[in-house]
Amino acid sequence: MTRAANPSTARGLTASGSAILRQRFERVVRRTWRGIREWCGDAAYESYLRAKRRQCAPGHLLTAKEFYVEQLERRYSRPNRCC
Repeated sequence: MTRAANPSTARGLTASGSAILRQRFERVVRRTWRGIREWCGDAAYESYLRAKRRQCAPGHLLTAKEFYVEQLERRYSRPNRCC
């Protein structure tokens, strides 16, 4: 491939420079996706598992279904009124 035919080298990027930019872009996308999942609560079970693993005696781990049922019961068991 000639220099003019390769768009990366036409912009002055080498193969390693292009790979570094791709890695940075992928890292930003992964972090953004992780942030979105945490913001909407989709990653709550993974966070629960990480917290349990950090404890010295993890004990009984809930399954994903048990965790979400318990989370829903906790959320809707207390009164929540505006007036």
